[in-house]
Formats: sequence, structure tokens, C-alpha cells
Amino acid sequence: MNVTPRATMRLQFNTGFTFDDAAALVGYMHRLGISHVYASPILAARAGSAHGYDVIDPTRISDEIGGRAGLERLVAALRRHEMGLILDIVPNHMAVGGDENPWWADVLAKGEASPHARVFDIDWCHPDPERHGKVHAPFLGEDYDRALASGTLRLCRDAAGRVWALAHDRRFPIRDEDLPAIFGEGTPDAAEADRLLDRYHEPESGPRALHRLLDRQHYRLAWWRTAADEVNWRRFFDIGELAGVRVEDPEVFEATHGLIFELYAAGLIDGLRIDHIDGLADPGGYCRRLRARLDALRDRRPASAADHPPLILVEKILAPGERLPEDWPVDGTTGYDFMAELGGLFHDPSGRMPLRSLWREVTAETDDPEVEVEAARRQILATAFEADLARTVRAFAALARSRRRDRDLTTAALRRVLTEVVIQVPVYRIYDTGDGHDAADDATIAGAIDRARAHVVPGDRPALERLADWLHGGRAIEGGGTDASAEAGQTDEADPDMLRRAALIRFQQLTAPLAAKAVEDTVFYRQAPLLSCNEVGSEPGAPTLSPAAFHQACIDRRRRHPMGLLATATHDHKRGPDNRMRLAVLSERVEDWSRTVKAWRRMNMPSQASLDGHTAPHPADELMLYQTLIGVWPAGLDATRAARNAAAGEILPRVEGWWQKALRESKRRSNWVEPDTGYEAACLAFLQAIMGSASAFPEALDRLVRQITPAAMVNTLAQTVLQLTCPGIPDIYRGSEVTDLSLVDPDNRRPVDHDRLARLLAAETEPAAALESPRDHDAAKQAVIARILALRARDPALFLTGDYLPLTVTGPAADHLLAFARVGTATEGAATRGAAPPHAIILVSRLADRLIPQGGAPLIPAEGWADTLIDIPGPLTGPHHEVLTGERLALREGGLAVSGLLTRLPVAVMTGL
Repeated sequence: MNVTPRATMRLQFNTGFTFDDAAALVGYMHRLGISHVYASPILAARAGSAHGYDVIDPTRISDEIGGRAGLERLVAALRRHEMGLILDIVPNHMAVGGDENPWWADVLAKGEASPHARVFDIDWCHPDPERHGKVHAPFLGEDYDRALASGTLRLCRDAAGRVWALAHDRRFPIRDEDLPAIFGEGTPDAAEADRLLDRYHEPESGPRALHRLLDRQHYRLAWWRTAADEVNWRRFFDIGELAGVRVEDPEVFEATHGLIFELYAAGLIDGLRIDHIDGLADPGGYCRRLRARLDALRDRRPASAADHPPLILVEKILAPGERLPEDWPVDGTTGYDFMAELGGLFHDPSGRMPLRSLWREVTAETDDPEVEVEAARRQILATAFEADLARTVRAFAALARSRRRDRDLTTAALRRVLTEVVIQVPVYRIYDTGDGHDAADDATIAGAIDRARAHVVPGDRPALERLADWLHGGRAIEGGGTDASAEAGQTDEADPDMLRRAALIRFQQLTAPLAAKAVEDTVFYRQAPLLSCNEVGSEPGAPTLSPAAFHQACIDRRRRHPMGLLATATHDHKRGPDNRMRLAVLSERVEDWSRTVKAWRRMNMPSQASLDGHTAPHPADELMLYQTLIGVWPAGLDATRAARNAAAGEILPRVEGWWQKALRESKRRSNWVEPDTGYEAACLAFLQAIMGSASAFPEALDRLVRQITPAAMVNTLAQTVLQLTCPGIPDIYRGSEVTDLSLVDPDNRRPVDHDRLARLLAAETEPAAALESPRDHDAAKQAVIARILALRARDPALFLTGDYLPLTVTGPAADHLLAFARVGTATEGAATRGAAPPHAIILVSRLADRLIPQGGAPLIPAEGWADTLIDIPGPLTGPHHEVLTGERLALREGGLAVSGLLTRLPVAVMTGL
């Protein structure tokens, strides 16, 4: 079956949305133009998992979402419509805790002797002898001693007679070797066994006896708060119930991927999305091994399966200017980089500095993102990754001890310099497992070392320069360091190359989660001159992107990864795509926005509270709240108080959930570990007051949203058209084919009314007609998607392999138009006749707010374009069909008036006739 990837739809599987639910949608997705379902993880996960990333058993498919039989029914429905399936997999971590994960439970029961001990990235050699060979288990909801004394921690038996330590609803296995000490010789009956276990629950002697028993186990139960300081196994970020997996071990790779390979060979899946590739010890090696295994299985696939090579897409956050390593055999990223490029394109560069000035004026806080990021990195490293830093320090200390010339490098000095270097790494990680790295990584290391020097005391400079040598591959960097080419003595106890490799991996597996937690989960909730810029994949204070720079990014993607995903929304986004496009309009009207903010603050001042001499909410939190309310407020309401009150009541719970999360993620006035419930309550009371029926604020909010809705809809349609026509595979997050004003999870994972979307599509609405009323904007966006995907279905090669040709725009409104063509290869006969090659000409309006008359439609009028011209190359001239309106246009060579091309919609997709 020839299923050329054209567009994916991301589906989120859980108990409320199963394989059979997805199978019922296949007809709708097919009519919309989707070629592949892009499924969230489907392997057995924690009971009731809402997302599937907390895998507990990689050897079976989750029964909660339909099991193997349900998956086969879904794939059968897909194959009937010539559609494929891409599967999200989680090689980096598994969910752990009690006994829900059988591999983890076996490790707790048998320690390092368990055959599954090599699966998890556990440091069995702890410097504390009492913890050597034990798994630190920070899963108690209270202090260990209090749990013993209160009876929260107890012993129990299961139906098979196995003994467990029970804490709340979690069970931890008791070693078989300890059963004689509990029950004596022989096997007691159930009543006698329960009586013997009750001895461990007696008020006086029970806690001491239970402690002695637990102290002999292969794990050390502890309060969850100890995880950041004491955990001796790699976590996923700082989540204490997700344990890192050593997928770099060939046996672990096969054990955790066996079912995936079987599903691919059986023709049930056609590609993979790799979650958090930077968490792996050796991302490049993993990708090469994965590609080789999948390629080797292609001949075993049935004829009914998709015949394209297996897609491999990696979740990777790319910093500005960073590219995927060229030796990774992958098809591209999951599209965060494209989201960031779109964001840059639709924000007005003239508004960037005034917005920062407004932030500084209102909040009295810094507007320098670099200062905020460094402060956040320092805080997160100290509070969330202390144990990870300690393991990294021990790895480098072991490397120092292996060579005589480095034996005087103290652990304390290494810790101090490592701290500064880790904080200064500007990307998620470098890629060096001991065999060297590329020039880009070399420059990254050099820059981090240079910046760290400013924070290192003179006495630690030798340690810093030695660390620089190790990170650079054993050679001195310019400006300092030792001569690594000289032979240095070394001990016989360990191989320095092996130790350096281990230390490098620890270093890289620390910088990646630190970057994510400091930027995405801290700074993005602290500093927000404009929240639409604070999106996954973007940089704090990200610069805007000119049309020329956007063109270049598209040319590069077409050359390097033409099948990478193009995302505008994901299950991890901070704000939905149309929420961001609406807020982006504020960058075009900063003066009005500044006046509005100040007026709103005066209006709502009576609703503020005073806590310890400070106002609640803090001005920074208040400013972020206003932006959030603008982003989620529904457009096109009836202009009545009743309609506004109903809207306020509908969005209030969503915004309350977002705000509590935002306050804790910022880690300033509240946090997840020790939430300031007083401050949070005062903020939520403020929100309820200003959104209440007696408040004048909802009317002011509605008025502003009405003013910016036309330009916001221009942005929405322009973003949508670019997602569907730029080099790459458009990925549509379920529900975002219509207006998506969602907030961060769990808001962006709410159930979708697919029946409504199917009815909307069946109506076959004309995009231009639907654009006339904000109430019909859902239909306009969906219709644009359907029409362009139909074009992609007719000529898939044009958009997958066709050239990307920027078109020249001149005139007074040139900066408000992005124009390019996708050009394919003409057939031999057509070329002989001089016919134009297959092509599509794409035009999208941008930064439209100042060109749209007040109260106007989402369209730049002809007078707004004035004498703006677009240059159409000769081979692409002649009669054309406009895909979105059905109009016929005659394109002549040379300057063509834009005003005559964008008369009904702010976007155009034209193909030759």
C-alpha cells in the first residue's frame, strides 16, 4: 500500500479515548486529508494514565485503551482508507514506585542481583556504606519515622502469600530471605501469618521491629522530599516517579523495544516518534541502532502495510542556530523549531523593546532574559538536581583519581566549577560519548567555559581548565589549560577513557533536564513581556524573524529534513496556536496595550489583597493573568452582559487551573514543594472578583478581544497555510483544526467534540464566507486545512520534495506579505512543450493590525496594499486556480499587484492550470 506521508493527526489515548474511539474517527480524518494517525504512547502505563508516558511494562499494549485487539481494529480501519500509523515511544524512562512496574518491583526485591537491575540507571555504589547497594526509594508521603510511628507504613500479604511493605496505596516487596525471620520455619496458615505480621504494628515495639526489617531490604524508603538530594537513580527531569532507562545497553534496548519491532514487522505501525531524545546516554547511537533494526524488518512487513521507509522523528528542542547532528539517521524533529519560527514571523519587531520596557515599568523586575535564565538555572540546580549534580561530580572525581597528575583536583573544587559550567551551557546538551564531537559542540563548550570563568575563584581555575580539557576531548582550549598531548601517568585501577566517557554522559544527562526545567518550566512563568513568545521550542526574549530569515529556515529544512513534522500545537504546548496568534497582535499595538494594562490595573485595584505588606497578585503575575485572559476569551460573543457572564463562568475554572500551575512553576512566590496557599488563594480571589458579574472588567476584556480579532484571524489563517505548505509534514494536534485557544496541560488535553468537527467538515463551508463572522472562524480554519490537504493528496511529491522558492515582494506593504512557491519537476513531455512545472504559489499576510480599518474584516483591504507588488518568475506565469476560493487568476511575469490577489482572503494558494 502506497501511503505517502502528507499530514498527521496527533491523538491522545487514555481511558476516555480508546483505539475504538479513534477507529470511529478514521472516516473524518480521511475526509480532512490526514494520511497518518500520530498516536500518543500505547504501551501499558500506570492505571488511569491520561497520557501514556508513565510506562510500566514495555512488553504489552495497554488494556485500558483497547489492548492488541483494539490496536488491530484501529489499523484495519486506517488501512481501509489507505492511512498509516506513527507511534510515540518512550525509550528514556519508565514509571516506578511500588509494585505496578514488575521490572522495578523485581529490582526492589532482589537488588543488584535482579535481571532487571541493568534496565534502570541506578548508581549502586553510594559513598555512604549504609546506602551502598540500595535503591533510594523516596515514595513516602511523610517523614519516614512519622510513617512508622503513625502506622502509615505497614506490612501486608497478598493472595499468593507474598509479604509487602504498604504505604498508602503502594506496595514494596520484602525479600524472600526475610520470610523465616517473620514467620519462622514452615508455612503458617493465613490466620497465623496475619498474627505474626501484626507484631510489626504494635504501638511500642512495632516501629522498631519494622524499621529493622526494612533496613535489610534492597531499597531505602524515604519521604518524597528527599528525592532531589538523595535519589541514586536518574529520573526523567525531576519527576520522582519516572526512572531513567539504560537503553544504551543492547540487552535493555531489545527488551524495551521488542514489542515495537514486532508491531512494525506485522505492519501495524509505520514510524516512530522518540520522546525526549536528549535524555538518552547516546542519542546518535540509539538512532542508528533503531534505524538499522527497522530497516532490517521491512521485508517482513505484509503487502497491506505502508511501503514507505519507516519514519523516525525525534522530540528535540533546538536552540537558535542549532541543528540536528548530521549523523543521526532520522527524518526530522517533532516540530518545535517550526513553531518557534512561526512565532518569530508573526511578532512585530518594532514592539519587542517597548514590550520589555512595559514589563519593567509595571513589574519593577528585570526584562533581561539572560539574567533570568541564569538565575533560574542556578536555583533549579540547587533545589531539584542536587543528587544528579553529586553523581556527575563523583564521575569526574573518579576520572581525576585515575591519573596521577589530576589526583590533587579535589571533589569540592570539581563541584564548584562543574556547577558554573553546567549553568552556562546554552543548549540542551552536546553529543559526545567519548569518541569526539563536532565543531558546533566544541564552540558550545568553549563558550560555557569562558562564561564560567567570571564566576570561578582564582584558586579553582586549574580545576576549570582541566574540566575544559576533558569536555573538549582531552586537549587544551585556547587561552589556558594543560598540554594534553604530553603523556601523563595514570593508575592501574581504572581506564581513564572509560571514566571520561561515563563522566561525559552524566554531564550531558544533567544539562538537558536543567535546561528544560529552568526555561520552559520556570522562566516562561516568571518573565512575560508577551506570553505568546513563551512557548516550547522558543527562547526567552526570542528575536522576531524576518521573511528572509523564515525563507532560509524553510530552504534548510527542505534540504536536510523534508519529512520532519511541522507543528503549531502539541500535547505539551503552553498555549494553543490561535491563542498565541491572538496575543501576537499586541506586539503591533504596544502603545494601546500599555494604556490598556494601566487602565485595567487601576480598575481592578480594589480587588487586590495585602499580604505581609505586599499586594496580591504581584504585578508580574497580574500582567501574565491579563494576557492569559485575552488569549482564552471567546470571540464573537453577543454584546450583552449575560453573554459575557456566561463566558467568564466557562473559562474561569480553566484559568484558575492555569494560574495555580503558573504560580508554582515560577518558584518565586509559591512552588510545588511548599506552596504558598495564602498567596495562591489571594490570587484566585482576585481572579474571581474581576471576572464576577458585578465587575466592569469582562466588558473591557471583551472590547479588546473584539478589536484584535480581525488581525488575530489573519495570523491564524497565515500560520495554518504555512504549516500546510512549507517543507515538512504538517502535524495537526487533535482539535486544533478549528480555533484552539487552549492553555498548558491539562487544559490542552481536554476531550474534543469530534462529532461537531465532523458535522462542520460535512457542511463544506466556503472559507471566505465563514470569515465574515467570528462565530464561523472555526469553519474557515477547518475548510482551509481540508482544501490544502486535498491539494497535497493530488500532488504529494510537490510538497515533500519540491523546491522552495522565495518570491520577491516590493512596495510600501512588502513587510506585510510572505510569498514563496513550491516547485516540482516537470515531466519530460511537459518540459519539451515548454509547459510550467508542477507548482503552487503561496501568499500569506502578516502584521496586519495597522492595515485593517477599525471594525474591518480579517483582510487587508486593497488600499492597505497600495502599490505593493509580487514578482512572479516567467515559468510560473499564466492561468492559475486559487485553491481556497476557487477563483481563476491570470498571473503575468514581473510585478503583480498584491491587492488583486488577496481580495477575499488574507492568504492564497494558487496552482497552475
